[in-house]
Amino acid sequence: MSKKPPLPEDAPSTHPVEEAPHDHHEGSEALQAVKDIAEARKRWKPDAKQIGMGAAIGIGSAAIVAGLLYWRGGKK
Repeated sequence: MSKKPPLPEDAPSTHPVEEAPHDHHEGSEALQAVKDIAEARKRWKPDAKQIGMGAAIGIGSAAIVAGLLYWRGGKK
């Protein structure tokens, strides 16, 4: 049993039955923005050197943080 109250048969729908038509022509701003983003992604792809440098920097900074956390400061 549903919790919705019963509606008469001729009651209008609260949601549209069909989607409104869209204007997709070549000059639309949204379409141009999507094309620009796609071209920018194609132009910039990291190469192996950049990925290696990023990994080295990440591992090195983690090692420095671990060293600072576990450093005792000359205590005996």
